[in-house]
Amino acid sequence: MAIRNVISTLTSTGEEIMGPDVLLYHYPGNDIMNGSLLTVESNHFCVLKSRGAILNAYETGQYPVDTPQKVLVGAIQQAFYGGQSPWQYEAIYVNRAKLVIRAEGQALSREMAQMRYQVDYYIHVDSTDDALKLVQHMPYQGHYIKTNEVNTYAAPVLEQAINQICQVTPLEQINERIHDITDLVTGHLQEFLSIYGITLNNVKVLVAPADELMKKLISLRAFGLNEEMAIRYYIAMLMADHGLLTAPNMISATGFTIQGSTPLVDVAPYVGGAKP
Repeated sequence: MAIRNVISTLTSTGEEIMGPDVLLYHYPGNDIMNGSLLTVESNHFCVLKSRGAILNAYETGQYPVDTPQKVLVGAIQQAFYGGQSPWQYEAIYVNRAKLVIRAEGQALSREMAQMRYQVDYYIHVDSTDDALKLVQHMPYQGHYIKTNEVNTYAAPVLEQAINQICQVTPLEQINERIHDITDLVTGHLQEFLSIYGITLNNVKVLVAPADELMKKLISLRAFGLNEEMAIRYYIAMLMADHGLLTAPNMISATGFTIQGSTPLVDVAPYVGGAKP
């Protein structure tokens, strides 16, 4: 809110509006007039508009709103608003600090197995020219553009880049190509975000099987086990969790014996058959 016609991103209680999830903030007041003072913090840019047209973009500092006025406009102001015309100017603040965004989604391996990916990418707006690009090219509803809205634009680019490599790579080898995936995502994402004046700093990509069973089997394969032994070890782990003494026998593929004899259980009462 404005205090004595000073326009800033601070509320009347001194709270900063531009938090870590806010990329753009449109000042909501209608009290920006000639003579108002624009305050731009060290981690912000400010774009000033008048009736839809961009007048200027400001770096850090304080700037008076002072532009030539047409005679007709001045007369209307004097007649209806006592010299002040509301909504004549709009102040749009752009966050120039580094922001982090997380994207999550699903991809497919060469075997059409479902994979989950998580991408953390860091962005910032570098200059007043980039701030102008953001204001001109990324629409907003209300008074904010938040990081989750940026992610709405970027998510299809991320999904396409990750699937481009995952879909031609065997499930067990996907993590071996994580650097290739990261480089491809970085290139595609930077090219896309530059349209909006956004600079991409860092990208971190994690890809893992969507199915928990596949995660555990791949972990066992990493110890050098083949497919059959990996499944045996996994079943043995489940048996051990349930306190079954026969868990080691699953690994060794041997029967369970007590002093050389194999205990048998009569299953007839359980299946409804006659006792042999």
